[in-house]
Amino acid sequence: MQKILFSILLLAVLVSGCRKEEEDQATKDKAAIEAYLEENSLQAESLSSGLFYIIEELGIGDAFPNTNSIVKISYTGYLLNGDEFDGTAPGQPIEIPLADTIEGWKQGIPLFKKGGKGTLLIPSELGYGDRAIGSIPANSVLIFDITLVDY
Repeated sequence: MQKILFSILLLAVLVSGCRKEEEDQATKDKAAIEAYLEENSLQAESLSSGLFYIIEELGIGDAFPNTNSIVKISYTGYLLNGDEFDGTAPGQPIEIPLADTIEGWKQGIPLFKKGGKGTLLIPSELGYGDRAIGSIPANSVLIFDITLVDY
């Protein structure tokens, strides 16, 4: 019986420690995004999830895409230090199911209508989290300049 209680207690401590680490990373990401915005004299809105966004052009029409939409998008992805890690070639947007993208895109792309342009500043939790992906270090804030060509 003592082993079971000890195991439960240990699991509870580990789970609470993981939540604390996630909260600490979210706090760091938010501070880094806010510093980036200030340094670059940018004004952004934010969602409760921690996603920051700048809408340069809302786009046209009455409808917005949703997570079930297939979106056609042009984008450039870079880190807070300006290092570009991905993007589409000029005039060659990609077409992708929004459901197959990172959480930051699932939340951010539906803020635009067809032809909309802007920037998404995505905390690591809504990107790749604590995983390094290619040239993207673990716990990286991701920035995407996007144009929603169509959906």
